[in-house]
Amino acid sequence: MERTHVLDTKDLAGKEVNLYGWVATRRDHGKIIFIDLRDRSGIVQVVFVPSSKDYAIASELRSEWVLRIKGQVKARPEKMVNAEIETGKVEIEPEEMEVLNKSETPPFPLDTDGYEIGEESRMKYRYLDLRRQRMAKNLAVRHKITAFIRNWLSEKGFIEVETPILTKSTPEGARDYVVPSRLYSGNFYALPQSPQQYKQLLMVGGVEKYFQIARCFRDEDTRGDRQPEFTQLDVEMSFVKREDVMELNEQLLIDLVGKIYPEKEIQEIPFPRLSYAEAMDKYNSDRPDIRKDKDNPNLLAFCWVVDFPFFSAEGGPASGGEIKWTFTHNPFSAPKPECADDLIAKKNISDILTTQYDVVLNGWEIGGGSIRNHKSDALEAVFEIMGFKKERIKENFGHMLEALSFGAPPHGGIAWGLDRLVSVLQGEPNIREVIAFPKTGDARDLMMDSPSELDKKQLKELHLKIEK
Repeated sequence: MERTHVLDTKDLAGKEVNLYGWVATRRDHGKIIFIDLRDRSGIVQVVFVPSSKDYAIASELRSEWVLRIKGQVKARPEKMVNAEIETGKVEIEPEEMEVLNKSETPPFPLDTDGYEIGEESRMKYRYLDLRRQRMAKNLAVRHKITAFIRNWLSEKGFIEVETPILTKSTPEGARDYVVPSRLYSGNFYALPQSPQQYKQLLMVGGVEKYFQIARCFRDEDTRGDRQPEFTQLDVEMSFVKREDVMELNEQLLIDLVGKIYPEKEIQEIPFPRLSYAEAMDKYNSDRPDIRKDKDNPNLLAFCWVVDFPFFSAEGGPASGGEIKWTFTHNPFSAPKPECADDLIAKKNISDILTTQYDVVLNGWEIGGGSIRNHKSDALEAVFEIMGFKKERIKENFGHMLEALSFGAPPHGGIAWGLDRLVSVLQGEPNIREVIAFPKTGDARDLMMDSPSELDKKQLKELHLKIEK
């Protein structure tokens, strides 16, 4: 007999079913034993009476034991309906039960939302934490979102391309995770902070419409909305202007919300647009929360923030040195057309605006992108403004400059923080709640006990020596 999922029993009164799952709770009411059986779809009640074939075994069951139950779906008496669960109008009359595995007593309850449990415990026993209904729902919704994105972009002519995980360390704003090479002593790969350079190289390669659900890595201090490794939706397009990229992404977000969250309301369509200066003046933030009713959990207030300064100044005469310039978002961004000449001439640097655009949801930046520098002289000028010497530019970015010299098309794109988007849409307090196996707030994996030391043989093979 084929398996029936728990949730399907709500429509199968009078039918025989074959269920598999875990014991969520067991309750003795006199001579009657009630079992709440849980699988990924939901919970259903199983009723054992003294005449039940497996009544004796049912009396020994404990939480999280794994069972197979074959039985009849019965309509509950009207006074016994449980409106709090989707299967509350039915229950299972068991005919046959098999204990597939026993379980130790879990270190914490699994029938709550889990917010009251300390992070250390939840992360150490994450495989148990994932059994709670809230977490199962979060992962299921995350899957629906990524599947929707894949299908939507594919229908628009985009193709998904996987870019390398082992790459080159280049300055992109955060610290790299590095991987030593066994074959090339003293040399290292870097894990990608983003697929930025590769997706631009795909545009040079004539791909024109690219996307990827990409894993990215940044060795930076963590907080609720950040992780050492995370997932982003990465999109790049050729022969486009800023408006083209923004309109495409706006429509994708509108369609996604309409399909997966029909109960939610988008406050304003088209999304409002604020310049960086306007956002800072009005909200004192470049991630403004523009909701009219912040107590409404179903209200989604998207907005675009544009016209960012390309560079920010560090140091200067006031601190006893020369001004040093660094990029505010992305060194590969193109300036606004009216600022292009100043970029090449490396003048009026503080006034140069970039084509960067950030999309913000309820006070959270969920994505950012730009039109890119598709000409090598313009990209080189960016690094020169930042004080890079010719040798460093060639060493770090020579491959990009060379690629752009071979007829690179105008192009631009965006990257969404997929973890962050899902957490905001699900109303979760941080992104760890929508990631199957996140790190702790201090970047540890408590299940695997990582990061961990390497043995002496591995260190020798990798030509590494640890100094403490």
